[in-house]
Amino acid sequence: MPLQPPRRLVDVEIDGETVRVPEDATVLDACAAAGKDVPTLCHGDTLTPKNACRVCVVEVAGARTLAPACSRKVEAGMSVGTDTERARHSRKVVLELLASSVDLSTTPRAAEWIAEYGAEPGRFGEQAATVAQPPKVDNDLYVRDYGKCILCYKCVDACGEQWQNTFAIAVAGRGFDATISTEFDAPLTDSACVYCGNCVEVCPTGALSFKSEFDMRAEGTWDESRQTRTTTICSYCGVGCNLTLHVQENKIVKVTSPHDNPVTHGNLCVKGRFGYGYV
Repeated sequence: MPLQPPRRLVDVEIDGETVRVPEDATVLDACAAAGKDVPTLCHGDTLTPKNACRVCVVEVAGARTLAPACSRKVEAGMSVGTDTERARHSRKVVLELLASSVDLSTTPRAAEWIAEYGAEPGRFGEQAATVAQPPKVDNDLYVRDYGKCILCYKCVDACGEQWQNTFAIAVAGRGFDATISTEFDAPLTDSACVYCGNCVEVCPTGALSFKSEFDMRAEGTWDESRQTRTTTICSYCGVGCNLTLHVQENKIVKVTSPHDNPVTHGNLCVKGRFGYGYV
């Protein structure tokens, strides 16, 4: 890997504790350096922040509004409160709005955060509008379940200019009717999709999932606690992409790639992601 130029370090105060981080770090990076657990949903470690979910907001001393920790850059001498009453109330309301309209059952840590912040999604009543809809199962590789979509745009960015440059999916509609869609809402098999699965890799809620995972969850056999992970090198070409094989009961159930790999940054092609049937 090429050596990176040295970066100036700045001191930032997180909940009264001073930490030293690179000057181009985000507040979220500084919080991690201070050991603070700030919830995130739309944040992606391989994508440019979109500030869509607002669940990571923190209180910056002297600022009029709460700041999204995932995109706000640190400044020397900045003082940040991650657990103030204002920040906790904002996260509580965001979680209530999301959980009342979207199925967060497969979102990692969502139930934990709802309990931690005392969110009450049910307070909007049984007539609250939702985005519930049947999953779209139109191919053998992955499933689109938009009843679980929080519109974080990470899949659109991964499919578009930030990684794949395929532009098979985009946002359609406005307001509550906005949804992620292929062109003219065509089946995936009739779209520009190349089935790289990089959108599945970045989805934070399970709205996009491997078909193998979707089927196993429906059968009640999906159990991550019984899965092992083995990292190897893809044998299809000479690029050298790292593959992480998720194995349950001696069968590969899905393939991902390490996000810190300098070759893939978590991205793969259709062969690396789905071409394991010969194993």
